[in-house]
Amino acid sequence: MSTPNNEIKGRGTGENPKNRFEKIQIELDAEALYSDEDEGSKRGPKTEFFDDLSESVITENNSPDIPYRWSINPYRGCEHGCSYCYARPYHEFLGLNAGLDFEQKIIVKRKAPELVRQWISKPKWTGERLALSGVTDPYQPVEAKLKITRQILEIMLQTQHCVTMITKNALIARDIDLLSELAQKSLTGIAISITTLDADLARIMEPRTSSPAARFRTARELSAAGIPVHVNIAPMIPGLNDHELPQLIQTAADHGARSVGMQIVRLPGAVADIFANWLEQHYSTQKEKILNRIRATREGKLNNSDFKSRMRGSGILAESIIQTFKIWSKRCKLDGGMPKLDESKFIPPSGQLRLF
Repeated sequence: MSTPNNEIKGRGTGENPKNRFEKIQIELDAEALYSDEDEGSKRGPKTEFFDDLSESVITENNSPDIPYRWSINPYRGCEHGCSYCYARPYHEFLGLNAGLDFEQKIIVKRKAPELVRQWISKPKWTGERLALSGVTDPYQPVEAKLKITRQILEIMLQTQHCVTMITKNALIARDIDLLSELAQKSLTGIAISITTLDADLARIMEPRTSSPAARFRTARELSAAGIPVHVNIAPMIPGLNDHELPQLIQTAADHGARSVGMQIVRLPGAVADIFANWLEQHYSTQKEKILNRIRATREGKLNNSDFKSRMRGSGILAESIIQTFKIWSKRCKLDGGMPKLDESKFIPPSGQLRLF
């Protein structure tokens, strides 16, 4: 059930799509979202936080197109509310929906630092790098209060453990003190995800992320502190922001990035309808053009989960975007990749070095 016009102030979607795993669907009373004092306002529901009592926090990834094996996600769901977010369907495994629930009902792993310490204390653990986070943002707004990500970084520094991160939030600058020490020991590299230079577009497409300008400033601050920065230009949405690609790469270079990456938008499961409805709300006259261009990069569909092409797309339009990316990343000298991390420095939490 959607709210009127599918719009809630400060949220990426007002959609409450059916959970594919549930037989029962709850229909929300849209009127409950309106303020009695101001009949015309669209007051969004407050964010709710729930404790995750899982006894494991590290996930093993075996996807051939993901460049890391182990990841940590301190939060499930993401208050940033990006309308295109590929992680939305993960909320359906929790009995929630991929729409408003994903950005309003956040699952918090308060025990994550303790569980990380337990994991890396295992006798067979060799210190292979950990990625924060890969699914939802480790620096979403509530991290400013809970500091779960910071506590994990403190453990990484204490044990000289390699860790990489990707975020859309300038809050990461809070932890420059830890990250700079990790970087001095070749133990970290940071990715800042930036979709557009257009602040107005970002405000409605990624409503609770830091502004593009703030993210670029953060990239410069991290770089100035000696922390290797990768700018991930993603997603590229054909017909909406792909024309910005050259300028985004140049701006990344101007703000101290060491390298850049790019992915074409992918819309798995319920995300396809959520994003299509977002286009109807904000770009109705361009909606069909944009959707058709996305289909042109996904073999006629809005999503293709094939490991060989899901990150890069396929077809003439996808290849054109990829070639533009290659040309400009080479022109801006951002095609050399990130510095190699040194996994050999890992010291187990016990402090005892292992002989074998």
